Amino acid sequence: MGRQADANAIKPLPLRAGVAPSYLWIDDPAPGAALVFLLRRFPDVPEAVWRERMARGDVVDGAGERVAEATVLKRGMRLWYYREIEDEAPLPFEETILHQDQHLLVADKPHFLPTTPGGRFLRESLLVRLKNRLGIDDLTPIHRLDRETAGVVIFSVRPDSRGAYQSLFQKRCIDKVYEAIAPQLPQHAFPLTYRSRLADDGQFFRTAEVAGEANAETRVEVLKLLDAGLALYRLHPHTGRKHQLRVHMAALGAPIVGDALYPVALACGADDYARPLKLLARTISFTDPLSGQPRRFDSARAL
Repeated sequence: MGRQADANAIKPLPLRAGVAPSYLWIDDPAPGAALVFLLRRFPDVPEAVWRERMARGDVVDGAGERVAEATVLKRGMRLWYYREIEDEAPLPFEETILHQDQHLLVADKPHFLPTTPGGRFLRESLLVRLKNRLGIDDLTPIHRLDRETAGVVIFSVRPDSRGAYQSLFQKRCIDKVYEAIAPQLPQHAFPLTYRSRLADDGQFFRTAEVAGEANAETRVEVLKLLDAGLALYRLHPHTGRKHQLRVHMAALGAPIVGDALYPVALACGADDYARPLKLLARTISFTDPLSGQPRRFDSARAL
């Protein structure tokens, strides 16, 4: 609890080009000198890169004091630094802003764009793009979409009202509607409700169905039948487990078109922009916790 609260404190390094500083806690009993420790912790980052970052003052402790190559670290310290990705390729897709007021910003995310920085994506993330575009340093996503999924994402603009909106998701007071293209399921009667127990299966961030009491529920409707044995589905997730819709559709025998993880994880490769995951976060609606008025936001994208 203490560390979580501390993580929300004022950061000792400023926002840089829309990118917030990262941090790591030092749990090693004898971490040693800073440069040696960082090379051990991040073996893929060249020594010259860490030397340059330290020379610029881009590595500091929790109090904002510069950390030098020979600084002796102690267990329980926290180091702040900037993630850097050289030659990050721009993604050829643009987000659109659906709504903006003093408390909320609602964006329509394209396929392939991550909601927040991670892995090989930093500046090419929805959060960093919007911070740079709008100059809102406190912008924070209230929920997230998979990188492969397009559609509506809601951001908090102000820290003082953020908790009220976050609680809507925690209490399941948000109505989310997705659309997906997947094979037809003539053996099933629709609408249907599918329930199962989902857990992390430890394989490349995948989620698996496991035995036990159901913790995930999805309502599935058919909107219309398409050519080539496909159908357009409307999906209502009652719960919000990781990859829930993708796992449930695959379990029903209709994996979503373009899904490289379910039912079988395909070999990693470059994104095929011509074959996006046919999953769209179409609508999010809720009663505003501040005004008491109904709110609804719809994606303008099509599958």
